[in-house]
Amino acid sequence: MEALFTSTAVVALAEIGDKTMLLAMLLAARFRQPVSIAFGILFATIANHFLAALLGVQAAAWFDSDLFRYLVAAGFVVMGLWTLIPDKFEEDDQPKSRGGAFLTTLIAFFIVEIGDKTQIATVALGARFADTLMVTTGTTIGMMLANAPVLWLGDKLADRLPLAKIRMAAALLFVVLGLWLVAETAGLLG
Repeated sequence: MEALFTSTAVVALAEIGDKTMLLAMLLAARFRQPVSIAFGILFATIANHFLAALLGVQAAAWFDSDLFRYLVAAGFVVMGLWTLIPDKFEEDDQPKSRGGAFLTTLIAFFIVEIGDKTQIATVALGARFADTLMVTTGTTIGMMLANAPVLWLGDKLADRLPLAKIRMAAALLFVVLGLWLVAETAGLLG
């Protein structure tokens, strides 16, 4: 259950203000079909994060050593610092709408999520917990918790969220996870 809850919290916080959240707002404004967009986000996230968690689990199995665990811990700290940098959604990133709301969202989210903070965090979480199913479930829940409200509340929500404070909380969570893993690997935790 730790893998599920940690994965949910990490991604839900990291996603707020992220490029894919901005994409969700754009898609909601363009299509005005929140249910179709939500399902597109859901299925894209499941596919993308399953592959990312699986990669993390496999990497942890192949490179089972203290050095690898320290590298994963360093990755969490780097993710925390990266989270402090606000994402921007560029004009070139705007999806073309040839297949309707669901298909456009499915394809756009899957592609935009490649190499994104939450995908890289999912790889690290997979390596940390060695549980593809729980990490994928948790990161998908986190993604939906962060993105679903913007599909219905969009502009109203964006104006009221303290994005800088949320980014700080997400960064702190990543750093704490990294330090926790260092302490655990070093045998400092009972």
